[in-house]
Amino acid sequence: MSLLWGAPNPYHKVSLKTGARAACITPPGRRDDLMKHESFNESAEMYLKTVSELAAPDALAPISALADRLGVSAVSATEMVHRLQEHGLVAHQPYRGVGLTDSGRQLAGEVVRRHRLWECFLFERLGLPWAEVHDYACRLEHATTPAVTEALDAYLGRPAFCPHGNPIPALITPPDEQPLGELPIGRSAVVVRVYPETDGLLGYLAELDLLPGRCFTLREIAPFQGPLVLLTDAGIRYVGREAAVHVYVRQLSEEPA
Repeated sequence: MSLLWGAPNPYHKVSLKTGARAACITPPGRRDDLMKHESFNESAEMYLKTVSELAAPDALAPISALADRLGVSAVSATEMVHRLQEHGLVAHQPYRGVGLTDSGRQLAGEVVRRHRLWECFLFERLGLPWAEVHDYACRLEHATTPAVTEALDAYLGRPAFCPHGNPIPALITPPDEQPLGELPIGRSAVVVRVYPETDGLLGYLAELDLLPGRCFTLREIAPFQGPLVLLTDAGIRYVGREAAVHVYVRQLSEEPA
């Protein structure tokens, strides 16, 4: 049974291997229904995870932003939100946006946890590039059962953070972190995490060598929506403001004179 269609465990999903076996024994008339259910499950998880990324605490995510992030039309996003609302996973307020219910938030957290564990495995154990593991993890997160998730967590030594600096499981933003764009000019800081991740953003930051653990000083912010100018160990780096809002940093203590 699928996770949104009456399974005893709300997080249990048919694995790729199990799905293939089921396709061999499922009557022809039911195969299309099975594929539709599995496709809906994956889409539902993608929507829930994206809402969790876009909606700030006690705030709503606009449907337009949700559609833009997922690369679908606003009409398609609205239809899916209505289906998720029917399952009690989201709450939609017309003309305002969508937020997660307690059930939706719990399920989104499980998806995020699987995603970040896979990122750790792909980066730390397989040695895949830092900027590419997010995309691979996006594919694996939907085909991972709870048993595999727990085994993966134990195998990795129960990591606290993914390679991009985000906590496992997802936590609220610690009070000593702030977006790079809010850092005062002249202050030094260390990159803590990148959130939410996208392939383009990670590739951009990798080229700048602006990864978690890197220290820098904010030299200036160019006017008229210009870039932030950072002084790093590798030299001057220019960071666009659109990227800066997704880079969370922690200010370093001022050294005594």
